[in-house]
Amino acid sequence: MRLKFIVASLLCLTLHTQAQESTQGVVIDKIIAKVDDFIVLKSELERTYLDYVSQGSPRTPDVKCQILENLIVNKMLVARAGIDSVEVSDFEVQSNLDRRMSLIMQNVGGTREQLEEAYGKTLEQIQAELFDIIREQMLIQRMQQELTAYIEVSPREVAKFFREVPRDSLPYYSTEVQVAQIVINPEPNSGQEEKTKTQLEDIRNQILAGAPFESFARRYSEDGSANSGGVLPYYRRGEVAPEFEATAMTLEVGEISEPIRTEFGYHLIRLEDRRGNTFKTSHILISPKPDESDFERSIEILDSLRTAIVTDSLEFQAAAKEFSDDQLTSSNGGFFADEQTGSLSVSVDVLSPDVFFTIDTMAIGSISPPIRFQQPDGSFAYRILYYQEKIPPHLANLDQDYQKIAAAALTRKQNGILNEWFEEARHGIFIEIDPEYDFCGLVE
Repeated sequence: MRLKFIVASLLCLTLHTQAQESTQGVVIDKIIAKVDDFIVLKSELERTYLDYVSQGSPRTPDVKCQILENLIVNKMLVARAGIDSVEVSDFEVQSNLDRRMSLIMQNVGGTREQLEEAYGKTLEQIQAELFDIIREQMLIQRMQQELTAYIEVSPREVAKFFREVPRDSLPYYSTEVQVAQIVINPEPNSGQEEKTKTQLEDIRNQILAGAPFESFARRYSEDGSANSGGVLPYYRRGEVAPEFEATAMTLEVGEISEPIRTEFGYHLIRLEDRRGNTFKTSHILISPKPDESDFERSIEILDSLRTAIVTDSLEFQAAAKEFSDDQLTSSNGGFFADEQTGSLSVSVDVLSPDVFFTIDTMAIGSISPPIRFQQPDGSFAYRILYYQEKIPPHLANLDQDYQKIAAAALTRKQNGILNEWFEEARHGIFIEIDPEYDFCGLVE
């Protein structure tokens, strides 16, 4: 078998292509490959191909063979995950699904009815299909990480890799910047906490009086489960917030808890089923909202930090690591980083508009006053920005682009290790390709 592994593999069966099928007709299905107990369907190949070309990717003659090869490799990883006892919990899958469903809902207009009309399926059907797909994708990613976790590249290997790239193949980088932030999320005061708790107590009383739990969940709950009436999957002990688990495990089936507090907000929990150490619940989640006095306290904190940094009594990076509420940037000393390479020099093209337009008015080395902004989850917070450096457009070089080049060198090394693994692993995994796809040359 010839297998060329691609770390950033194609993800199959996206909702985008499912929506296309609802208007273009369903692909007639058949099994085109078997990998142990796992199968690759013709529809799976066609859907992935549609998704690939819809992104503007080139339609080269062998592209379907490359996609089929990746699908087979992915099934090998899933099969091996079972052998090596590599698992992904329902909680991790559900969290991932909730994030994706929120984005999908926004893209189609934000309502359940618009989503179901767009895809020709009920919300529950869409979630059930996506749940298994996401679990498989996460297993694939986890197996990749298991196999390559120990791989590193030395500065000598990075330099050697760079010298081997022909000069006319070196990438040309547009303008890049190094920008850091310190974010302070306003903490709701005790009055707001009590207001939220009282709201949930009132909802509970109405449900106990006969109102449907599901209707209140769809109307008020603030997580992805709202779309399904608050229903959550089965969880094992240790997979949810401790306070949530402790409450759920004390309820009788059908019983509804008093409002309980977790890091996510206040919950009403209804126990649906319990099987040994696993339990299934529905919930309504409402988070306390900060008021203007809470925002003013955030501004005061940032003003104090900015003054300390400007007067050299505190370093920006140290302050970001200790005080910033943004987990993605605080570990980098507040700096935004390239998602693919980890480089702290990022293209201005990927900056959010509010960051771009703010630094466009700043001098290099300066720190902005506190700025209000909207976070990805829709909530508002304040931050200060530090504009450290601006890098003009340039041809890739080791001095300015070491992290990017190191990431490329690491990827090549990982690919080599994974190819070796596949050559060994395939002997212990049954693989059969439909004769219709013999022309791909995937089986020797």
